[in-house]
Amino acid sequence: MTTSIVTASFQLNDGSTVDLYNGALTESTDGISTVELQTSTKYAVGAISLGTFADGKTITAVTQPVTGTNAMNFAYIERRGAIICILPVASRGVQNKPCMPMASFRLQAGDTVQVCAVALATKSVSYSVVTASGVQAIFGGLSVNGSDMEMTHILSGQGIGASLTGQQIVSHVGTQTSANSLKNTSAGVYVLNDRGLPVGNCPLTVTSNLQPIPNAMGAAMIQLNFVARVSTSA
Repeated sequence: MTTSIVTASFQLNDGSTVDLYNGALTESTDGISTVELQTSTKYAVGAISLGTFADGKTITAVTQPVTGTNAMNFAYIERRGAIICILPVASRGVQNKPCMPMASFRLQAGDTVQVCAVALATKSVSYSVVTASGVQAIFGGLSVNGSDMEMTHILSGQGIGASLTGQQIVSHVGTQTSANSLKNTSAGVYVLNDRGLPVGNCPLTVTSNLQPIPNAMGAAMIQLNFVARVSTSA
C-alpha cells in the first residue's frame, strides 16, 4: 500500500491560518475510500480534526488546495457522515490558485477533512458537483479499459440520477489520473439521460499536470435514471 505527503491551508474569519499535514497518507486503491487530513503538529499542539481546531470559525479562503505528492482524486469536509463542502485538490508542483470555499458555514467539532489520494498508475476518476439548492456530491470509481464506467456516489454508492433527482447542477469539476487519461475516449465525464443521450459534460483534469478548477459550463438538470459515465478504450 502506497502513501503520499498531503498538505492544505485555510484562511479563517479571525485572520488566522490553519495548516493541515500528513507525511504518509495512505492512498486509495478503489478511487473512493478516504483518509482524514488533520492539523500539522508544526503549528498546533497536536494532530486534530479541523472542526475541533477551528470550532465556530468559518473558512474564508482555501489558500492552498489539498495537495499531494502523487495524484489527488477528491477532498471534502464531512459532517456527521455527509459532504458539506467540496475542497479543491492539486498535485505538488502544479498547484497555482487559491480558491474561495464552495460553501459558507461555521465549523463544528467533529467536522473532518476527508482526502482521496491515489497512485499515478491507478485508473481513478471523480466528478464533484454543487446543485442550485446547495447540495454537494462527489461521484467516483475506477475505470476499466475498453468499457463504460458509471460513476457512483462515494458515500451512498448510488448513481447520479438516484442521488440528485430533480436538482440542477450549477458548478462541477472532474479529475482523473494520467493512467486513465491515456485510455479516456469520452472527452471527460458525460451525464446521460434516461434514454442514454448526453445532456451534460465536464472535462476530467489530470491533477498531476494541472490544478482542476470548477466551472458552470455543460451542467445538467438531473432526473431519475440519469448516469455519469466515463468511457475508455481497450
